[in-house]
Amino acid sequence: MDPTPRPALTAEHRDRLRAAGAAATSLDETTWHLVTDALPDWWHDCGNALYLADGAALPDHVLASLQLFPVRDVLVAVGSHLEWLTSLLVGGDGATVFIGRGCALTAGELYCGADSQIVLHGPLVATRSAIVDARNGGSVVAEPDQLWAADVYIATDDMHRLEDRRTGERINPYGAHIRLGPHVWLCRDAVVTGHVEIGEGAVVGMRSMVRGQKVPPHTVAAGSPARIVREDVTWSLDDVP
Repeated sequence: MDPTPRPALTAEHRDRLRAAGAAATSLDETTWHLVTDALPDWWHDCGNALYLADGAALPDHVLASLQLFPVRDVLVAVGSHLEWLTSLLVGGDGATVFIGRGCALTAGELYCGADSQIVLHGPLVATRSAIVDARNGGSVVAEPDQLWAADVYIATDDMHRLEDRRTGERINPYGAHIRLGPHVWLCRDAVVTGHVEIGEGAVVGMRSMVRGQKVPPHTVAAGSPARIVREDVTWSLDDVP
């Protein structure tokens, strides 16, 4: 699917993407085109916008998934050729999604609810079946140079309310914000949920859960719930002795 050539990203949409966490260089050094002919009239009439960068694409079935719910004021900007993406769902008005250049999400699933944001900067490699879920006004922002192994799960919320029986207070996350710093490695089956900050160069171990925590830069966090098991580390894509 190719976009119909249109004027570049509008100032209003650029400001909105910047407010969501998209880097200025990622926006300004990319040529964006507004997609018009691949989406139904109601999509445009309701103030929604899908932008693709030069060379970027979404599969037809993903375009179909964007149309599953009647939504307004949705903004999606895709800078990568995501031929293996499984789904991109927007579940409410005001959702904002930015996927920068150099992102590979094999069998990945993205869900962005009302007034929520997903911002993924490239390079990002998610080897298989990553799930990113932002809802209830929450957000997920990943800075460049991410490596996510198979079956990583990143979610702002638990999707259902858990409360204290005596006080009625909600005790699980709602509308949380997740920030992944640059050069982060999430190992296989890692879970990141709730209000989370993962620092630059950090590693989250296999089948570990980071929930409502801060992971300092250049550390290894492992376990469920995760704890810091190693400090002052660095990691590389190279697998050498």
